[in-house]
Amino acid sequence: MKRFIVTGGYGFIGSNLIRLLLKKKYKVLNIDNMSYSAQKYNLRNIDKKNYSFKKTDINNRKELIKILKSFKPNGIFNLAADTHVDRSIDDSFNFIKNNILGVYNLLEALKIYKNKIRLVHISTDEVYGDVPGNKRSDEKYPYIPSSPYSASKASSDHLVYSYVRTHKIDAVISNCSNNYGPRQFPEKLIPKMIYNILNNKPLPVYARGKNSREWIYVDDHCEALIKLFFKGKKGEKYNIGSGINCNNIFIIKKILQSFRNKKIKIGKKVKIKFVKDRPGHDFRYALNSNKTKRKLNWKPKVNITNGISKTVGWYLSNRAFFSKISKELFVKRLGNQ
Repeated sequence: MKRFIVTGGYGFIGSNLIRLLLKKKYKVLNIDNMSYSAQKYNLRNIDKKNYSFKKTDINNRKELIKILKSFKPNGIFNLAADTHVDRSIDDSFNFIKNNILGVYNLLEALKIYKNKIRLVHISTDEVYGDVPGNKRSDEKYPYIPSSPYSASKASSDHLVYSYVRTHKIDAVISNCSNNYGPRQFPEKLIPKMIYNILNNKPLPVYARGKNSREWIYVDDHCEALIKLFFKGKKGEKYNIGSGINCNNIFIIKKILQSFRNKKIKIGKKVKIKFVKDRPGHDFRYALNSNKTKRKLNWKPKVNITNGISKTVGWYLSNRAFFSKISKELFVKRLGNQ
């Protein structure tokens, strides 16, 4: 039986990945430092026969080395990261600490094992920066990060590659487009809009809502990550995206339509409200994922209409998810400097 560590396993992508790994009958150890976005609700009702949890920080190298020695994983999926651009604008310290120094300490712990443990390092399409016109960034596209968040992820990608080259560790890097789906922390666009609709609040949108993002349903991303562990080539990067771009206004209208389709009453205060844009806001991210589709025999299965419907349905059935989170963590506008 394959044994996997998932760092940041109580987060959005991490918890969905753990559920998929357990469904496939793998043994999983969840490592999480339980920061503000980690939610125990995300792993409620899982079968714990092949699951265990260790509260620790990936910056704690001594603890990591002990965990690797005792658990003996075949692979590590590194999802421990601070990810919200707006927070990185207000205060970049945790992004440097967790996204760069945390990865450094994880790599130092892995040096001992070289090719015995494969690291799948999960990054973002934001490292490529603003992609103009109809271009799509492939794996050879230059890194031009625009925010402290994306710069910290770009740094970690370079660190991982350098340890493959210099210290011969076994690692692959994934750069993924915007994820959405169940269990996402409500500071992000889609769950924030769902929360506001449920609570009869306006729907704040940066600038005029024309910013374009490529969206992928979280389960499609997780399937690709598992394939990447088994089929990815050591030291290489793989883009993971749907190939479909949508602007933010389109996404919000899809969410509203999903509520109407489910016969959920929408309050009178639920109206799109344009707000001041955040500093350095990239207009468009777009990936070329042909390499991943070809080399890993993978393709996304969930289209945006069905994905939004499934996502809204999950939040409607799990309203307690929002009640478990302090509103101070996601209601207030951030990144407005």
